[in-house]
Amino acid sequence: MTSPQLTPIQQYSWGKLLTAASIILLGSSLAACGAQSSGDSTASPRPSSAATTASPSASTPSPTAGQTPSSAVSPTSAAPITPTDQGVPLCPASSLSGALDDSGGGAAGHIYMTLVLTNSSAEPCILDGYPGVSMVAAGSTTPIGAPAERDPQAPSKGPITLAPGDSAGATLRYTQAGNYQNCQRVQAESILVYPPSATDSLAIPRTLTACSNEDIKLLSIGAFTQ
Repeated sequence: MTSPQLTPIQQYSWGKLLTAASIILLGSSLAACGAQSSGDSTASPRPSSAATTASPSASTPSPTAGQTPSSAVSPTSAAPITPTDQGVPLCPASSLSGALDDSGGGAAGHIYMTLVLTNSSAEPCILDGYPGVSMVAAGSTTPIGAPAERDPQAPSKGPITLAPGDSAGATLRYTQAGNYQNCQRVQAESILVYPPSATDSLAIPRTLTACSNEDIKLLSIGAFTQ
């Protein structure tokens, strides 16, 4: 069976249809490629230099209002100066002179005296607390009987700075030895005084009857006051 022969007019019309169809197909292909290329450039934009370069100010936080740099030091933060910070020493016995004032009188077998220590040096010094007190024989530093007990009713009120010539006093109570029947009586001729925290002593002449029994406590002493 043979194909029918096309006339020239039919051949021309068919050729135009094929050409038009080819143009339409080519245009569609180009449009699809353009859309794909545009989508790729949108999905993967080139990173800008601003995004890849870190800002110097971003890593250095700026102080907020009211904050003070840590390197700043207030001159008022220093601790207050006390006499001991200035190098004023405690009073040794060698810087002091002593006296006993017994004008306080006595009652019920007791005699109340004031032990007075005076700064006899040319420099200030500090008395702080209770002295050590004992009765001794003349020229001796060996206590007779028990040393003075500290009186809790007369506690220290803090350090006392004695300028040259200044004095401070402590209440010394002596109980009569005759109040104790078992007292082994010994004549004492001085009161030996160790200033607070001192290792040396001074003797103040005073005749009293002591008890050599160490279980009998005839003396009590308060802290220094001024």
